[in-house]
Amino acid sequence: MKPARIVVICIAAVSAIGLALVVRAMGSGAPTAVASAAAVVDTRPMAKVLVAARDLEPGKRLADADMAWKDWPVDEVNPMFITDGTVALPGSDRPVVEKPEGAVASVARAATDLATGGAKSDYIGSVVREPILAGEPIVGRKIVRAGDSGYMAAYLEPGMRAMAIRVTVETAAGGFILPGDRVDVLMTRETNMANMGSQDSDRSKFSSSIVMQNVKVLAIDQSTRAGEDAQAVVGATATLELGSRDAEALALAKSEGELSLVLRSYADTAGPSGRVAPATRQSSAVRIYRGGTPEVVVVQ
Repeated sequence: MKPARIVVICIAAVSAIGLALVVRAMGSGAPTAVASAAAVVDTRPMAKVLVAARDLEPGKRLADADMAWKDWPVDEVNPMFITDGTVALPGSDRPVVEKPEGAVASVARAATDLATGGAKSDYIGSVVREPILAGEPIVGRKIVRAGDSGYMAAYLEPGMRAMAIRVTVETAAGGFILPGDRVDVLMTRETNMANMGSQDSDRSKFSSSIVMQNVKVLAIDQSTRAGEDAQAVVGATATLELGSRDAEALALAKSEGELSLVLRSYADTAGPSGRVAPATRQSSAVRIYRGGTPEVVVVQ
């Protein structure tokens, strides 16, 4: 073999070895860079922020499944955000609490929620005032909590009205009517049904009829939720959820007689709700002769 050819082969071999070393060095450097970047992200202090688990529309009453905790960088947490309180935020005097990892963290959080109820439970039953997108932090201005100003207006279903009537223990099923129950509204009124020729023609008569059926009780006095162990609530007023025309009919019934609430069974709440059409009464005409002169009297 000629010396020139031997020199060319050697040069090519050296170049190939050098190229392989360069490629190997470049390949081994990428994981190091990625690992370094990951290490920076993992070491950032994170807080648990309460966010929407799904898109929430105005009027939606929050349930546990509608909310979730999401890791959020501490330096990006807005003071309006709701946090679980396990991490001190900038400007807070509380020290940072060391949190366990993995299964230990889950057990510790469950124990804390069991003992204190958890921050999430404080917002169950609140009503959404403005749209909240999935993953968006829940802030106070977008929800109305029970007891806050404007809660009843947010709690009402679209197109419905809230109207209060006076009640007593006797007219509210002994106090066993609770917020959220369904009731019928019974009206009792006095009628003077004079019966000519009868000795008790001046004695008052009473009649009763159901004027509203299957209406929802929004509150008893100012309580929209009964206590956890409460079996009865005694109040002076009951707030009912009605349509606009039903509210007019109930206002008229209030002026005509005494109203009572009749509690409905949970198994009997799927029927129609609202006004009850007055029962049609058959009338008959009676001819009465007075001094030989006939007089026609209509008897209902």
